[in-house]
Amino acid sequence: MEKNKFITYPFIALLIAVLMSGCGIIYTDIKTPMPTLNLQANADSQTKAGKASCTSYVWLVGTGDCSVAAAMKKGGISKIHHVDWEVKSIFFGIYRKYTTVVYGE
Repeated sequence: MEKNKFITYPFIALLIAVLMSGCGIIYTDIKTPMPTLNLQANADSQTKAGKASCTSYVWLVGTGDCSVAAAMKKGGISKIHHVDWEVKSIFFGIYRKYTTVVYGE
């Protein structure tokens, strides 16, 4: 019985940590704002949007450019209004896609 304590307690602690992390174990698809500095105060100037993505496969391979600069270039943006970040993850992160969305003019 004593051996089971050393196996059971860490497993329970890990399970609780995963469940309380806020990310889905099987599937995650979230969008969240990113903090940026020197933003334009006028929301009406948000006339363009640009997206840049990068992906990760099986925790081994990551590819793409999801930088703010890449999103600005794709959207033809010279002044940033705000930036959002999107994450999609499937089954413990075997596949993950990160997208940076820049809004501005």
